[in-house]
Parts: sequence; structure tokens; C-alpha cells
Amino acid sequence: MTEMKIDVSDLKSEGSDVIKEVAVFLEEKTGAEVKTEGSQVTVEGEDETVSKKYLRVLLKKFLHKSELKGSFRVIGGKENILTIKEKKVYEEE
Repeated sequence: MTEMKIDVSDLKSEGSDVIKEVAVFLEEKTGAEVKTEGSQVTVEGEDETVSKKYLRVLLKKFLHKSELKGSFRVIGGKENILTIKEKKVYEEE
């Protein structure tokens, strides 16, 4: 049994429904047990369905499907942690 954590605290700016949508999307695609705790989503399942690489791809697909890909990106953190961060926008003066 493998456990991966996803920090979705930056997604709160888009509304609380987005975090629930992430959990439902991951549960549908992986078939693993997905729990939401505040600004963190925990995915527990078998090795192949909960690999860091696979979850990263799924999160990118979710961002693209939800039309958030222009504003957010997926970053690999420590050992079993992925983070969804808001992209920095640089404005020319």
C-alpha cells in the first residue's frame, strides 16, 4: 500500500469545489482511496496506480480539463508529496 500526498492549498483561490473535483477525478482514474483534509489530498492505493509520475500526469490532465493549466502547475516536492502551485506572472512595464 502506497500513500501520496498532494498539496492543493493554492487551488483554494479558485473555490472549495475545485479541491473536491480533484479528489473525485483522482478516485475515478486510479480506483484508489482518496481523502481530503483541509488543503491536502491523500491518495492510498497499489504501487502502479499511485506512483508519483502517474499522479503528476493525472493532475496535469485535470488542470487542462478544468482550464486551469494557464494559471497552475504541478511540482514534485519531497519523497511522497506533489504540490499544485500558482504560476508567477511577470508583467512588462
